[in-house]
Amino acid sequence: MIEYRNLTAEEINRLKNQACYAEDWGAIMVADGFDAAYVVSTRFSGKVRIGGFRKSFNLAGGMEKHSGLYHTTLHNVEIGNDCCIENVKNYIANYRIGDGCFIENVDIILTDGPTTFGNGVEAAVMNETGGREVMFYDHLSAQQAYVMALYRHRAEAIGKLRSMILDYTDSVRSDTGVIGDDVTIVDAGYIKNVRIGSCAKIEGCSRLKNGSINSNKYAPVHIGVGVIGDDFVICSGSSLEDGVTFSRCFIGQCVKLGHGYSATDSLFFSNCQGENGEACAIFAGPFTVTHHKSTLLIAGMFSFMNAGSGSNQSNHMYKLGPIHQGIMERGAKTASDSYILWPAKVGAFSLVMGRHVSHQDTSNLPFSYLIEDKGRTFIVPGANLHSVGTVRDAKKWPKRDSRKDPDKPDCINYNLLSPYTISKMIKGIGILNELKLISGENSDSYTFQSGYIKRSSLEKGLHLYGLALDKFLGNSLISRLQKKEPNSVAEMNAALIPDSSIGEGDWVDIAGLIAPKTEIDKALDDIENGTLGDVYSINARFQEIHSNYYDYEWTWAYGVFKSWYGIDLSTARPESLMSIVRRWNESVVSLDEILIQDAHKEFSLSMMTSFGADGDAADRQADFEQVRGASFENDPFVQSIREHIVAKSALCEQAISMLDGIGLTGRNQI
Repeated sequence: MIEYRNLTAEEINRLKNQACYAEDWGAIMVADGFDAAYVVSTRFSGKVRIGGFRKSFNLAGGMEKHSGLYHTTLHNVEIGNDCCIENVKNYIANYRIGDGCFIENVDIILTDGPTTFGNGVEAAVMNETGGREVMFYDHLSAQQAYVMALYRHRAEAIGKLRSMILDYTDSVRSDTGVIGDDVTIVDAGYIKNVRIGSCAKIEGCSRLKNGSINSNKYAPVHIGVGVIGDDFVICSGSSLEDGVTFSRCFIGQCVKLGHGYSATDSLFFSNCQGENGEACAIFAGPFTVTHHKSTLLIAGMFSFMNAGSGSNQSNHMYKLGPIHQGIMERGAKTASDSYILWPAKVGAFSLVMGRHVSHQDTSNLPFSYLIEDKGRTFIVPGANLHSVGTVRDAKKWPKRDSRKDPDKPDCINYNLLSPYTISKMIKGIGILNELKLISGENSDSYTFQSGYIKRSSLEKGLHLYGLALDKFLGNSLISRLQKKEPNSVAEMNAALIPDSSIGEGDWVDIAGLIAPKTEIDKALDDIENGTLGDVYSINARFQEIHSNYYDYEWTWAYGVFKSWYGIDLSTARPESLMSIVRRWNESVVSLDEILIQDAHKEFSLSMMTSFGADGDAADRQADFEQVRGASFENDPFVQSIREHIVAKSALCEQAISMLDGIGLTGRNQI
């Protein structure tokens, strides 16, 4: 707590001699370390508090500036220790500025309150005409926003959640803005009603109005040249650069927007990236990425998504206006020049190529290709399971999680195979088998959701989905056995029984959180009955569900063993489990070999076409090897797959040995 004193008569005279002016010198108080020598051409009005000036700032190029006040106007401002404020064209009004701040060449920084600094603003996501508004605030998580946008059928829960957010909003309402410690603001234009967290850097922005920049020492925020933002919340670790414009937007942790990107009424959660293009009324879950100037994302929900160049969607059909919405489930991608006419729903980890106008719902055919041919949509079920790009994406997402803030509101599950995706594959197997039954096994193609599935695609989809089920269930079984380490058949059967019933039934993907639907429903029940009484407890509940994922996963998998393998794990013999483990190993190796074959295409002669531009075949080969690597076998990703096969084969042998030992113990006891 800084202690202040009045200015001395000597200090007042010196300030006057240095072209300073105050309406009331008695309203100015200073702290220990204040030196009037470092206050020049400064105008004071209202109540002003000034800290000490001991520190110098070392700037780029070797320039050094001492802390102080130079050529500025201050009204009702409190300034911490060791700040340098210079060349404020208009004034700074109604702000509390922390220690060590550097503010130079700005137009105006003011709070004209009372204001909530962007908290309580609503973004009309997915439906521009309203109905799915998300009210955002400083600690909004992707999960809270998902519930608010998509669980409108739980009106009481939504109403109480909004009331909690309004309570928080009231708690931050103030007529005084805050600039935290060690903040840099240089060459900035108009800044009004903006709360700025510690260690933020604002360099060259054009306008910021009604928002919160929740920067901190663990994860500073950077706002760059030409940025214009109104009605916003920006979370820790994010950066907005080079002419980005945004309005009514929530920008989550470690989001990167740049190169003239524009967004309105949109939510961007952890690790999203947007460059060059445009977003309107989108819910961008974690790791939504778009880099291209020709790409528009509109009225949709996305996560773990990569938008190709020229990708766009339409949210109206020239009838009742922009009322339609779409969902691309986690991991879905769009190829260049793709188009989707909303409403539509694209299954998880699917690839969209071409133009699609028939409003397909392929959510129960995950990992598919949607390909347009002569105006018709062809669905290739499960095709992305043998795409090396899919696995590469799954590996890169955890590595690209840039969040360094200890507080991470968004729950993110990176698993490619989970009860969420596997349950959809089970439904997909049922759909494909039913198509065969209805249309006949010898049909050349089958119709589904106004799309077409070729017979060869259907058969291959069934095969790939089966391999994925064997892989997932085997992984779950081995993990459970390793965790429990049973020594007898009785212990093994007991260990395989789930610890609770939580996990049975349907699973959902709540913007990155993969969870049993029952647990989400319980959370909403507890919002309604008052058990969860504030925004923090709701986020904590989602974190608790997230932390228990693997326990819930086993409960779900346990129930599938009987329907898929015809085995009741509570009475199963080790020999039966050994057959499942061998089947698991075969599926892992088969899928990995498919990935290797897919990766090998990247080293084909056709991929070398543009290499060795001015040489012969030998030059082309040499150029390719210098750029892409000496050989296919030495490629790091290919090596990682090879190593994965070896590691999983060794794990298979360990699991077989464990089960064989348990079986031998049982036989000896008999």
